[in-house]
Amino acid sequence: MKKLTLICGAACALFLAAACSSAPANSNATSNANAAKPAASPAATAAATPAPSPAANSNTAATTGAAQDFTLVNDTGVEIDKVFISPGDKDDWEEDILGKDTLPTGQSVEIKFHREETAAKWDLKIEDKQGNAIEWHDLDLLKISKLTLHYKDGKGTADVE
Repeated sequence: MKKLTLICGAACALFLAAACSSAPANSNATSNANAAKPAASPAATAAATPAPSPAANSNTAATTGAAQDFTLVNDTGVEIDKVFISPGDKDDWEEDILGKDTLPTGQSVEIKFHREETAAKWDLKIEDKQGNAIEWHDLDLLKISKLTLHYKDGKGTADVE
């Protein structure tokens, strides 16, 4: 009986620790979903499934400390449903880093890369709920710490810091 109590106590402690450390809803947790990337326009990636991803949001413990880490700010006036980041030399998109979360206008998310990541040039793609997309190419994430996205008069632009 003592062994059963000890096992139950340990299981409850682990469950409580996991529940306390889990991210609240809409906290930009990562999600993985592969999508084809047109060969003519390399783009972005995201993370949510267990598949490895070069980039993920800051809630992923295994993806800290890379030189490509940056803050993505949504100043588009539209809620961003998906964010993809992909190395500039790849022909397909990585995973959607927002997963089930979205990035409302006026909000930001910390994008963290795996420490082993070495690529400097990256492509970024954002999509709204209707599937409308905007892409940015050859972003040198070794020189960018903050990327603020704008949308005006049918054109997407970005400010870099």
